[in-house]
Amino acid sequence: MMKRYLINFDLEEIRKEHCDVVIVGTGISGLYTALNISGKYEIKLLTKDKINESNSNLAQGGIAACINKENNINLHIEDTLRAGRYYNDKKSVKILVEEARENIKKLIEIGAIFDKDEHGNIMLTREGGHSERRILHSKDQTGKEVIRSLTEEVKKRKNIKVDEETFVIDLLTYKNKCIGVLVKDDKEIYALLAKAVVLSTGGIGQVYKNTTNSSIATGDGISMAYRVGAKIVDMEFVQFHPTAFYNEKDRKRFLISEAVRGEGAVLRNSKDEAFMENYHKLKDLAPRDIVAKAILIEIKKENNPNVYLDITHRDENFIKNRFPYIYDECLKKGINISKEYIPVCPVQHYIMGGIKADYKGRTNIDYLYACGESASTGVHGANRLASNSLLDGIVFGNRIAQDINIKIGSKSIYNLNLKYKHNKDELKCDLNKIKERIREVMNRYAFILRGKEGLNKACEIIETIIKELNSYSKDSIEYYECVNMAYVAYLIITSALKRKESLGSHIMVRDLGGENFV
Repeated sequence: MMKRYLINFDLEEIRKEHCDVVIVGTGISGLYTALNISGKYEIKLLTKDKINESNSNLAQGGIAACINKENNINLHIEDTLRAGRYYNDKKSVKILVEEARENIKKLIEIGAIFDKDEHGNIMLTREGGHSERRILHSKDQTGKEVIRSLTEEVKKRKNIKVDEETFVIDLLTYKNKCIGVLVKDDKEIYALLAKAVVLSTGGIGQVYKNTTNSSIATGDGISMAYRVGAKIVDMEFVQFHPTAFYNEKDRKRFLISEAVRGEGAVLRNSKDEAFMENYHKLKDLAPRDIVAKAILIEIKKENNPNVYLDITHRDENFIKNRFPYIYDECLKKGINISKEYIPVCPVQHYIMGGIKADYKGRTNIDYLYACGESASTGVHGANRLASNSLLDGIVFGNRIAQDINIKIGSKSIYNLNLKYKHNKDELKCDLNKIKERIREVMNRYAFILRGKEGLNKACEIIETIIKELNSYSKDSIEYYECVNMAYVAYLIITSALKRKESLGSHIMVRDLGGENFV
C-alpha cells in the first residue's frame, strides 16, 4: 500500500545542494536545536511557510519547569507520569524535568522574556494536572515570545540559513542512513544532501475537522519518516484540548489556554452547573483527557454543542492584564470574558505518539533525528501534561544538538545517484475534497470516543483513499500534504485498533456503535 517516494526523481538530473545539517521545521524544537549545534557546522532550516508559522508560535500557556527552590522536581515527575497514565518512559520524564532549568536559563540568555513580579522574580502559574505553580509564561502568548527570541538569534548566526516556503517532499536514504531531503520551492524540485537530518515538523491537526493547530500541521514529518521505514509509535494517543472557543463556522478553533482555569475559571454546563466536581477530585484542573471526556458527556446529556468557561468572578483588570490576547480575541468574537461565559468545546490539539526517538533524539534510521511534537520519546505517555510540550522541544532539541556535535565531525556527505520511478498518471480528483473526507472520517470514528466497529469502517475508507492517491501522481504541495494526511490518519486508526482497552487519551467505548456524537 505504501509508496516509498511521492515523485519520480533522478539525482543526476536535478540540482544538488550540500550542508552539514538539515532541520525541517521552525517551531521551538527546530530553532532551539539549530542554536545549540556548533557554529562550525553549516545548517539549513527549512519551513514550508514563514519562519514564525508553527504550533509553537500559537502556544499560550507557558513552559513547565522547576526553577525555584520551592519547586519539587519529584512532584513534576509524578504529575507527568500521572497525567500520562504511567505509560511514560520514566527515564525520558526524568531527563525532561531534571534538564529543564538549564535549558530555561539558555532561553533567557538568548532573550526570551517571561512575566515577573514587582521584585523581579519570574511569576509562575498552574494548569491542569499540576500539583503546584511551576509554569513560566509571557502573558498568554508564551510561544510567540519564545519564537520571537529564538528567531532573532537564528538570524544573527552566520552558520544558519533559513529557507522559507520550502516544502520537504521526502527523506533520501541509502543503506539505512539518511543522507538528505528532496525539496520543492517555488522554482524547482532539488536535493539537499547533508550529514544529518532533524525532523521537527510539528503536529497533525489538519487530519481532524476542528483543531487548534496551525494550518500547516499536516503530519508531514511523521508520514515521510514512515515511508522511509522509521518506527512510528503510539499514534492512538491524540490529545483533544478541552477548551477551544466554540464557533460552528470556524474549522481552526481559537484556544482558550488551560492557564485560564489555572487562574480560577470554572467549567459550566447549559444549566449553569459547575460539573467537573462530578468527574475528578481536581475538578477543573484535572488532566486534559478527563476534562475533554467530561465535556463531551455534558454536551451529549444537555444536547448542546458546547459548554461554558466562567472567569467572570475575577477582577476585570486582572483578566485584561493576565490574558490580554484571549480577552481581545474573545471580544472580537462578541464575548467579553470579564462579564460573559466563554462557549467552549474539545478539539484536536496535540499528538503524544510519532517518530520513535531515543534519549538523544535518534531514530532507527542512522543520522535521522526527531524532536518536538513529531517525535515520541515516551515522555508524555498516554496523555501530555499541560505546558510540557515546549519544554520537550528545548530539552530534547538540545540533546540532539549535542549528539550531532559529536557524531558528524569526520563524516562525509554522500553523493549518490539515487533515482525512483513509478506510475506517472496525473491525479485528476479534487484534493480538497479528499482532505475533507479524511477529516470527516477521523472526526466521526477516531475522535475522543472510539469503538472497534467505527475504527474498522474508518480503516477501510482511509485505505481506499491511500490506494487512490498512490495510483497517481501530482507535483503539488496540496498532493503531498493530502498523502501525508492519509498516512497519518491510517497510522492513528490502526494503532487505535491494536489497543483494545482505554488508556489516557485513547478512550474505547463498546456501546457507541463506533461513532462519535459530535
